[in-house]
Amino acid sequence: MTAVATAVFDPGAEAARATDAILHDTLHGTDRGVVVDSPPGAGKSTLVVRAALELASAGRPLMVIAQTNAQVDDLVLRLAEKAPDLPVGRLHSSDSDPYDKALDGLDQVRKSAKAADLAGLDVVVSTAAKWAHVKGVEPWRHAIVDEAYQMRSDALLAVAGLFERALFVGDPGQLDPFAIVGSEQWAGLSYDPSASAVSTLLAHNPHLPQHRLPVSWRLPASAAPLVSGAFYPYTPFRSGTGHGDRRLDFGVPSDGSGTDRVIDEAAASGWGLLELPARNTPRTDPEAVHAVAAVVRRLLDRGGAATSERAPDPVPLTAERIAVGTAHRDQAAAVRAALAGLGVTDVTVDTANRLQGREFDVTVVLHPLSGRPDATAFHLETGRLCVLASRHRHACIVICREGITELLDDHPSTEPVQLGVTVKFPDGWEANHAVLSHLAEHRVAWRP
Repeated sequence: MTAVATAVFDPGAEAARATDAILHDTLHGTDRGVVVDSPPGAGKSTLVVRAALELASAGRPLMVIAQTNAQVDDLVLRLAEKAPDLPVGRLHSSDSDPYDKALDGLDQVRKSAKAADLAGLDVVVSTAAKWAHVKGVEPWRHAIVDEAYQMRSDALLAVAGLFERALFVGDPGQLDPFAIVGSEQWAGLSYDPSASAVSTLLAHNPHLPQHRLPVSWRLPASAAPLVSGAFYPYTPFRSGTGHGDRRLDFGVPSDGSGTDRVIDEAAASGWGLLELPARNTPRTDPEAVHAVAAVVRRLLDRGGAATSERAPDPVPLTAERIAVGTAHRDQAAAVRAALAGLGVTDVTVDTANRLQGREFDVTVVLHPLSGRPDATAFHLETGRLCVLASRHRHACIVICREGITELLDDHPSTEPVQLGVTVKFPDGWEANHAVLSHLAEHRVAWRP
C-alpha cells in the first residue's frame, strides 16, 4: 500500500499567504474597495497597522477610520510603536478629554480638532463620526476602515467622498451596528441606513475582492472549532495554537465546591458550564450574580498561572486578565457590586457590546437566556453570544439556569421574513443550540 501524505496545517504560513494577498489587492488592485473578513483574534489591528505602513512607505498618504475613540488611540499607539519616525495625525473632537493622554508623549503624533492642521501627514486617524464633519479637503487616495462590520452604512455614506479607494477590515460574526431608532421601515431597501457598511457595500458592488483571515491567534485549540462552527460556518478558521500549547494551572487545590469544580473543568478543557436550578428570575438574578462573583473570587484565590506560546514561564492569572460578560448593563452593575463585596475591584465587567474587540485569559459569562421566561430577538442575537464566547485565550466559564435548551425549543424564531433582507445564518436560535450542546459536555450542577 502507498502511504498518502497528509498536508500539515501551518497557521503562520496560512496567515502570511492571506495577508500577502490582501496587501497585493490593496496596493496594486484597481477596485475601489477590498473587504477582509476576520474571525475573533485573527489580527485585524495588526493587518490595519501593516497596511497603513505599507501604503505610507509607498508614498500614498491615507486616512484611517475607526468606530470609537479607544480604537483610534490604540491604532495610533500601534503605529507609533511600529514606525517611530512616521508622522501620524490624530484628528479628535473638541471635547475636554478627546484622546488618550499617552499620545502626548509621542513627538511624531500631531493632534488637532481640525483636519486642515494635519494636512500633508502620511497617516491621519479618527473616528467615523469625526470624519463625517470634515469638509473642503482634497480626497485621500486611500482609506482603511477598521471594524467595518460595526459601521452603519449611513456613516460610510457620510465619509465616502473623502477617499478614492478603501480597505474594509472587520469581523462579520460580531454584533450588528447600533442604532437608537427603529429601522424596520428601511428593511430590505438597498439604501437601508442601519445596515452594516460592508453588507451595503457588497450589495451594490458584488465584484469587490473579498478575503478572510484564516487563523485566530486568540482562541485556543479548544475554542476555535466551536466558535468557527457555530458562528462562522461559511468562513471557517483554525486556532494558531495546538492542544497543549497553552495551560492553566492553579496552586491551590479544589475544595470540591461547584465553583472549584467548574474552574478545574474549564482549566482542563477550555470550557465550563456552571448550571443553577431551573427558575424564572429577575434579570439581575441574585443567585446567578453571586455564582459569577464566587467563580471570579476563587479564580484569584487559587493562584492561577497561564502558560502559553507568548512566554516560556507561567504568568500569574491576575484580576486584569479576567473579564465578566453580560447581556445587560444592570446585570454588569450587579456583578460589580457583588465582586466589590468580595474584595474584587480590578476585574473587567461589562456587556458584550463593550467587550467587543478585547482579549483576556479567562472569561466568565452570564448566559443571556439564563432565568428568562422567553427568548427575545435581543437575547438570541448571534453576535452577542459570539462576542461573549470568543474573548478568552485559555478558558471560558458560562453560568446559567437549567432549562435554556427547553426554552429555545418553546420559543422558535418568529421574526417576520422581509423581502430583500438577507437571512442571517446561523441564526441565534441555532447558534445557541450548538454552543449549549458543546457546553453540556462540561457541565457542573450547583445548588447555591
